Amino acid sequence: MSRKRLPETVAHVRITRQSWQHGLLEGEVCAGNFEWQFQWRFHRGELSVKPSQGRALIQEPLGRFLEQRDYQLEPGGDYAFKIRAEI
Repeated sequence: MSRKRLPETVAHVRITRQSWQHGLLEGEVCAGNFEWQFQWRFHRGELSVKPSQGRALIQEPLGRFLEQRDYQLEPGGDYAFKIRAEI
């Protein structure tokens, strides 16, 4: 019996700005043919992703990634995580 592999997409994240004082992390994320800008206000738990096209595909997995790695993320850093979907 062959097992069907789940689709996967690698999302690439670049952190462009960070302010611990203001509880803010900004950056860019791309996956598939999509590119977004994000702003995470981690003290409030608010994540905004723009533009809206394809946002539903990335917002939840990006939020999980940011919460798991928040203290390890630095401006200028390039990071990646997998999404269990084909984007």
